[in-house]
Amino acid sequence: MNTLGSFTIRKLTGLSAFRTGMFRLLRSVSGITVAQIDVEVAKLLELKLRLGGDDVKHQFVLKTPKGTRDYNPKQMAIREKVFNTIVSCFKRHGAETIDTPVFELKETLTGKYGEDSKLIYDLKDQGGELLSLRYDLTVPFARFLAMNKISNIKRYHIAKVYRRDNPAMTRGRYREFYQCDFDIAGHYDPMIPDAECLRIVSEILGELDLGDFHIKVNDRRILDGMFAVCGVPDDKFRTICSTVDKLDKMCWEDVKNEMVKEKGLSEEAADMIGQYVSMQGGMDLAVRLLEDPKMSQSKQACAGLSDMKQLFSYLELFQVTDKVVFDLSLARGLDYYTGVIYEAMLGPAGATPPPPPPPQAGAPKAEESLSVGSVAGGGRYDGLVGMFDPKGRAVPCVGVSIGVERIFSILEQKAEAEKVRTTEVQVLVASAQKNLLEERLRLVTELWNAGIKAESMFKKNPKLLSQLQHCEESGIPLVAILGEQELKNGMVKLRTVATREEVDVSRADLIEEIRKRTSPV
Repeated sequence: MNTLGSFTIRKLTGLSAFRTGMFRLLRSVSGITVAQIDVEVAKLLELKLRLGGDDVKHQFVLKTPKGTRDYNPKQMAIREKVFNTIVSCFKRHGAETIDTPVFELKETLTGKYGEDSKLIYDLKDQGGELLSLRYDLTVPFARFLAMNKISNIKRYHIAKVYRRDNPAMTRGRYREFYQCDFDIAGHYDPMIPDAECLRIVSEILGELDLGDFHIKVNDRRILDGMFAVCGVPDDKFRTICSTVDKLDKMCWEDVKNEMVKEKGLSEEAADMIGQYVSMQGGMDLAVRLLEDPKMSQSKQACAGLSDMKQLFSYLELFQVTDKVVFDLSLARGLDYYTGVIYEAMLGPAGATPPPPPPPQAGAPKAEESLSVGSVAGGGRYDGLVGMFDPKGRAVPCVGVSIGVERIFSILEQKAEAEKVRTTEVQVLVASAQKNLLEERLRLVTELWNAGIKAESMFKKNPKLLSQLQHCEESGIPLVAILGEQELKNGMVKLRTVATREEVDVSRADLIEEIRKRTSPV
């Protein structure tokens, strides 16, 4: 039957060819009866009818898959600027880069993300290996460390990851998106690498000029200690943690209802959690909680609070305490975190967003354009590498991931009315008269050989006005104009597009003059 179906689907397009093929198969394939062929013919004719017959051209749907998008040159120019800022910061802090496959063995990713594991994209079996698209860059990094027996590295990694999430495109939430990760692996004294990660977040968000921001910090040990003293059963710690993690998207009453009605927590325990997760502060809050009658009973919480005090002392030396808030509501739902966790949000700490202005015709809704959620997050995950190592060898790690897609969304909206250069061309080689194509090509080649970013129009005899307009539209700052008189005198007329000022420059001095006029101040 497989032979029959394969043959008919590939070869038979018209009714006469279809019947001819059936008779040939009847003669050549033993064991197939006329009745069986009639059944298959009926099925295929029905399929043909559904597809529209022989004369209907297949209509392709021209769209990107749900949760993905294309990027035009202007958007890519903004992205490149953001990436350059981020990479420059990572390198300033001594990081080196790696890369890992876009898909991993399914077992590598399974059980690392808590309730978010359902968002992993599984791939169809391709020859014996069960594979999944990577969900983040952290788990592949841990696998990389264990597989290569690396116990000490400061690395960054910028690559795409995939999540089967509900996309919210206007808020920078996609199914395919970039992550920019910075991680420090190795045995070091407590809180020094953690403080540097927070300093890096502060530097990047400040340099990108996104406006006011704050970074929430907490510690998984503090959270677990809090859950314990509030009466949360051990087997519900992670699921309650995932619910608390929704406090930045849901009000407390909705979070409480989920804990009590959906996850079976007692109302008394939920109310006690509510008292703690409303607390915010700095080192003073850590000191206060160390003296709290309930929290002081948990050794785990006390260890986390002592480290939080140490963290804020380093943050003061790194001059970022004005941007960091100790917030007991911060949970981060991923299972692999073991210590300090943090998340960066736009706006001042504790600020309530203003009511949205009335929407303008054709404009995105204000809440969609402004509410982008967190723009960076991370934490300490000391046990993840040991999960992959055959001997359970632990490599302590701490890191941060910059939410670049959300940052792109913000900067793209800001740049909507601005002109953004999409090329880096320094000079256009133009001609003032006809029949100078060869001279233009010779000059542009000289400029390329000297490392100058140059171009010339792909026409034999372009009009000078068209060439100048191209420069204005593309933001090219200089035009090197060739004419018959200039060629006789060994000169080039160099025009500054912005001011329309023109000077005659000798051919020998042209490269140096272009460099001087286009070098950054």
